[in-house]
Amino acid sequence: MTGIEAFLEVLAGAGVQYIFGNPGTTELPLNDALVHDRRFQYIFGLHEIPVLAMADGYALASGGVGVANVHICCGLGNAMGMLYNAYCSGSPVLLTAGQQDRRLRFEEPVLAGDMVSVVRPWTKWAAEVQRVEEVPTAVRRAIQTARTPPTGPVFLALPVDVQMEQCAGLDLAPPSQMDRRVRPPLDTLYRAAAVLAQAKAPAILAGSRVTECDAIRELTAVAERLGAPVFAEQATAHGRVPFPTEHPLYSESLPLWSPDVRRILADFDVLLVAGMNLLRSYIYHEPSRPIPEHVRLVQMDNDPWQIAKNYPIEVGLLGDLKVGLAELEQLLANALSGTQAAVARSRLERCAAARRATQETWKQKIAAEYQRRPLTPLTLMAAVAKVLPANAVVVEEAVTTTNGMLERLGALKDPKGYFGHRGWALGWGLGCALGVKLAWPERPVLALLGDGAALYGIQGLWTAAHHRLPVTFVICNNAQYQILKHCGDVMPLPNMAAKQYLAMDLVQPEIDFVALSRSLGVEARRITEPDELSECLREGMSGDKPLLFDVPLAR
Repeated sequence: MTGIEAFLEVLAGAGVQYIFGNPGTTELPLNDALVHDRRFQYIFGLHEIPVLAMADGYALASGGVGVANVHICCGLGNAMGMLYNAYCSGSPVLLTAGQQDRRLRFEEPVLAGDMVSVVRPWTKWAAEVQRVEEVPTAVRRAIQTARTPPTGPVFLALPVDVQMEQCAGLDLAPPSQMDRRVRPPLDTLYRAAAVLAQAKAPAILAGSRVTECDAIRELTAVAERLGAPVFAEQATAHGRVPFPTEHPLYSESLPLWSPDVRRILADFDVLLVAGMNLLRSYIYHEPSRPIPEHVRLVQMDNDPWQIAKNYPIEVGLLGDLKVGLAELEQLLANALSGTQAAVARSRLERCAAARRATQETWKQKIAAEYQRRPLTPLTLMAAVAKVLPANAVVVEEAVTTTNGMLERLGALKDPKGYFGHRGWALGWGLGCALGVKLAWPERPVLALLGDGAALYGIQGLWTAAHHRLPVTFVICNNAQYQILKHCGDVMPLPNMAAKQYLAMDLVQPEIDFVALSRSLGVEARRITEPDELSECLREGMSGDKPLLFDVPLAR
């Protein structure tokens, strides 16, 4: 058996079905071995940005490992932004690349380099395999490391001669499947329950790891027991929705800037922080501390690095969120007195009334803007919410357009079906949507993409056409890098305050997304009316081929 055949044997034993890749000379043994290997489907991408984004999306949706293969140092360089995204989101991705023949390395051959050092800051583990006998162990270790909480990407470099070398007697056992649901220590759960039960005004800050631990139901039970409003992560880290968006206790995402966060949290005395990066700020603001000083923190996470990382805590709970929150809810049931339970129910009712009032306000704003042309971002999102199926998956990389509106309107019926940008390296959304579709082929997948972001990974449309992956893409087209203009106002910067911008408008010429999409094999049309968009989305999400809709927005 050759080294690359051993590599594939261990992948097959781990249940891997898809390998996302763009080949080069040092990866040819892999592509050659896959020609007649029906256990795998090679998903062909034209550029490493959509390739690694596809592996990321597949890993996030499937809960398994997303495997990507890129071409030595140059391909790895192209993929680094997406590796950063995977690192920020904790995606269990196995990134591999060929390496030059070891017999040439001393001569400094073309394309060779120290890839392990390049990827080390943004991986959990990285190695270059030096002996064919080590291939099975390296692949097992990589997969087990990627999937062990806190999950994250790993990297293997495979010299081309190791891939081709033959060896007998290799141990081809699959990676170990360990039960990783370790609950927090019982005494800390009792302490946390006591602090939360005594709170006069509790709230919950919840992050993506709640969803990735399959703990939404358990968090909901805790929130209802306390009558505590739930705030999701800021847009800078809001990758997954941790709570049912139609629930009366859901209070949407925290704002981006420190003063706004302090204002929202000022009236609470205890915060339960679950599976969330506290906090992942964007632009410096005074006051520098967004969490009010009087607030006591109870923090639960399966990532020890996040607990008390930035703020002192009252109780720290290290363990799996699903089992930890379930036990916490049971302890709260016993800890709350009858009076405290009644107060919690009253808080829930007040939150429900406030949520209804907020949604009514948004509906009035939508109605006021509905006749404006070009469409406003709010009108576009209302048109999407109007026809979004209950089982729909939304992949979002258009933060200044989407603005959390699907959550605000309660349109995301399944919170697990949302995937947002965490690393903020552009080009991720288009490829991620394809990976999600491969993981969940039975669910309609909608990708909401900013025009600027889409252009970083637009080659992924060819992959959608080539493999006939029925994803519906909406280009939220305002012909600009709008978020940069917002940030220039926030910093503030004098010329940008005067609306003078350099290299932020995608004009002269504007990009013809319809022609570009068609050139890559995906049917496309430009849409200017909200009702037309709703109807096209309804048809597209129930269809069997990829479609792209270019929607010009007010600028």
